[in-house]
Amino acid sequence: MALKIVRIYPKNPLLAWVEDRLPVISFVAAHTSRYQAPWNFNIWYLFGGLAAVTLVNQLVTGIFLAMHFKPSAAEAFSSVEYIMRDVEWGWLIRYMHSTGASLFFVVVYLHMFRALLYGSYKRPRELVWILGMLIYVVLMAEAFMGYVLPWGQMSFWGAKVIISLFGAIPVVGESLQQWVMGDYVPADATLNRFFSLHVVALPIILLLLVTVHILALHEVGSNNPDGIDIHDRIGPDGTPLDGIPFHPYYTVEDLLSTVVFILVAAFLIFFVPTVGGLFLEHDNFTEANPLVTPEHIKPVWYFTPYYAMLRVIPHKLSGVIVMGLAIFVLFLMPWLDRGKVRSIRYRGGAYKLALGLFAVAFVVLGFIGIGAMAQLLPRLLGDGIDVNAIENWIGRVLVAIYFGFFAFTWVYTRFGFERTRPLPERLT
Repeated sequence: MALKIVRIYPKNPLLAWVEDRLPVISFVAAHTSRYQAPWNFNIWYLFGGLAAVTLVNQLVTGIFLAMHFKPSAAEAFSSVEYIMRDVEWGWLIRYMHSTGASLFFVVVYLHMFRALLYGSYKRPRELVWILGMLIYVVLMAEAFMGYVLPWGQMSFWGAKVIISLFGAIPVVGESLQQWVMGDYVPADATLNRFFSLHVVALPIILLLLVTVHILALHEVGSNNPDGIDIHDRIGPDGTPLDGIPFHPYYTVEDLLSTVVFILVAAFLIFFVPTVGGLFLEHDNFTEANPLVTPEHIKPVWYFTPYYAMLRVIPHKLSGVIVMGLAIFVLFLMPWLDRGKVRSIRYRGGAYKLALGLFAVAFVVLGFIGIGAMAQLLPRLLGDGIDVNAIENWIGRVLVAIYFGFFAFTWVYTRFGFERTRPLPERLT
């Protein structure tokens, strides 16, 4: 159902004059107090708003960090140390930014999983899902480039490893790798172009995609835990019988969740900002040295499921292809899932099991990527075992489960194997 913008003229003559020429108040009202949302939203629907909170935090803290950061190989690390030690409240701003990056991915992953739970990618919300996935890809690029900027040991070697993946592309790989770095190794040119993309180009693209994502969502209406279109039942006043205004009902709820979220973030920032090396690796507190390789080169935790796929696939090009397909296949979910219902509440038991295995596979791949599995296996199986061989086989099984979910979903729903429960007439 198309969103209607009704003109609202304030009593103040100046505001009314502006509103007549630029209907800002009417536009905001159309997307808040006049926007009808299902009344049965649950806790899974809080993470979209929290993603917006973390985005604002990253933008604001990033502006202040950019004022003092120097994007050169000779001065980048020392400028970060200057921010941490000499800039007033610089340590707080830096930790808000680094912790905010990880929290951003926490809420984005939960937001994406909610879409899989309740079928929010299905018709008529395919474009909303595609835009959300584009946000995810841009966010990964933004996070990677931002991670390189402090120019610590893990920043340098992480950039070298990730950019070297371009070298696996046949024929043009090496030239493309040098073009991305601007040199034969990560250096001044790499830092300058990554800094420009991180603080200017990608944030603009991200803000544009987020705006279009929200507009597209409000155009077709929000999904709900029952997966029922509330616009199928309209009351005498023209509003959905199962809908309530987004403002003030959900804005107040979002405000409460934001307060709780900020308290959790504050605890992390003030007491455990590195989270034991999970949010900020210990090697990154040492200046980059091209002559000294860290004992374990690994990305930040939110990239580790894909990094694990790269590790457990023996051939480099094959690993890169698998890693790329793991992201690309998510874009196809609206067309792979042919199920008759949206919500997990009414879907077949086999689909519920498959989705659960998919989530477990993604999380365990993350544990493999950060090296936790290699530390755990000797404790479980004893010394003298070939940890790498066992880890690789476990990883390959998990990769098969990851891709198997999408293949199973298509077969299970395309050929009518799924037995669903009947949908209720109204929201439950």
